[in-house]
Amino acid sequence: MDSLLQADLNWNLLRMFYMIAKEQSITRAAKRLGLSQPSVSNALQKLEAQLDCQLVFRDSRHFELTTRGDKIFQECRDIFHSAERISLLVRDAEDEERGQVRYQIISNLVSPLIDEAMRLFHQRHPSVIFQSEIQNSQSIVRLIQQGRATLGFCLLAKPLVNLRSIRLFREEFRVFCGAEHPLFGQEELELRDLQREPFISFACATEGMGLEPMSVLREGTRLGNRINGLSTSIEEVRRMIVAGMGIGILPLATTKEDIRRGDLWPLKITDEPLGADVYLVHAPTEKLSSSERKFVQTVEELLALYPDMA
Repeated sequence: MDSLLQADLNWNLLRMFYMIAKEQSITRAAKRLGLSQPSVSNALQKLEAQLDCQLVFRDSRHFELTTRGDKIFQECRDIFHSAERISLLVRDAEDEERGQVRYQIISNLVSPLIDEAMRLFHQRHPSVIFQSEIQNSQSIVRLIQQGRATLGFCLLAKPLVNLRSIRLFREEFRVFCGAEHPLFGQEELELRDLQREPFISFACATEGMGLEPMSVLREGTRLGNRINGLSTSIEEVRRMIVAGMGIGILPLATTKEDIRRGDLWPLKITDEPLGADVYLVHAPTEKLSSSERKFVQTVEELLALYPDMA
């Protein structure tokens, strides 16, 4: 009998009963449903006959659910609320942003601003996929100019003329030496004290890639007249400096643990602060996908809300 009841259950009749019980009136339920009062009254009678029980005590002046009717109303409320939530989820899914945000980024970039932009964007658009590739700043700019990439986080000496460049924040650099170096532990130095020291350089900084701030910083300070080591990897440059092979320029934010352990020492230069600006560079807006445009907008939104993060 239970299986027969489930198979024969008329969901349309249940919905009409749900509306009657919710409105506490057949007349008001009929208005909400856009039906005539006799149609709704007949539907209630059919459901009571199908369930073989009375659901409502009713007369011309009084309306009240029976005990069985109240229990069935509670069940109907859960069922139809769930159905409404499913409908909302389906509607939200139709509007949900899909796609990919592919970006180029320099290695070892520490940035609470970028972290927060990704967290917020993912919270808003959980179906969008992120894909990153590590490049140096010169390559990032070149790829975007050639139309082979659309977004990139890179270090620039100044904004680009032919590409949208959004300044995010300034990254501080220091000249470092390792624990075995004679300058380890010294508090303040002048540039001339360092200009004859053996230097560990990024490989791109020796190839005239002027967009890479390591090159700009090295040339501006006239360091590196004698190169003792070079690499395209920031980790390998760090390793050579720690090994005592020479001094070198590294981002301050990525070296805090090395400084704490005593593996690296930041050489404070009294007459030459070092730093470079981090930019979000992107292709023309019309060439960005919908997801990429929304990600750029998220970054700009955070910059407007939290200027101190820049």
